[in-house]
Amino acid sequence: MGLLDMIGPVMVGPSSSHTAGACRLALLARYLLGEKPKRVEFGLHGSFAKTGKGHGTHLALVAGVLGLKPDDERLKESLSLAEREGVEVVFKEVELGDVHPNTVRMALEGEKERLVVTGSSLGGGVVRVFDVDGFEVRITGSAPTLVVKNVDTPGVVARVARILADDEVNIAYLTVSRKKRGGEAMMSIEMDRPLTEKPLEYLAYLSYILWVRQIPPVMD
Repeated sequence: MGLLDMIGPVMVGPSSSHTAGACRLALLARYLLGEKPKRVEFGLHGSFAKTGKGHGTHLALVAGVLGLKPDDERLKESLSLAEREGVEVVFKEVELGDVHPNTVRMALEGEKERLVVTGSSLGGGVVRVFDVDGFEVRITGSAPTLVVKNVDTPGVVARVARILADDEVNIAYLTVSRKKRGGEAMMSIEMDRPLTEKPLEYLAYLSYILWVRQIPPVMD
């Protein structure tokens, strides 16, 4: 059996942390960017940097930003797929401080957006994105998640919560982060179900909302 042969019903092996988890992190980053990336720089920390290549981490990360899931057999061909699709991929080793050893910082560039997403693969395919462009977030991929970048204006969190409530969407987990008072802020909201189309469009057109991403679950 080859290194990246199928070893289970929901992933291409050999490691749930280094392959399935890595792929899910990169897939979440792709959803956050909101478009196909033109270039991605992967900063590999700790175990990802030291043993990732042998465990298929590089292939899994590239597969994720291409929109592939961990059980997709094309994962093992992701580098050639990226080349054919014109996606430039760069890997480097980085030191990210006191974080989980299976952590990656992904700098993505698309036609319209640029984004830096940092997350960790926690074991067994479980992941957590904890930083987006310097804002603290909590995105696990286990539930539909709304990520809102906004101007730090009084009442924004309440307004967003009201829009969700009016759509009968229940909030499971909410994080709010800002860099300075009155500057930019970000909230990540795990929900019991996705927000429907009309409320999502309304939210995106509010003057103090900079962008909105609704992220589907990536866990099996």
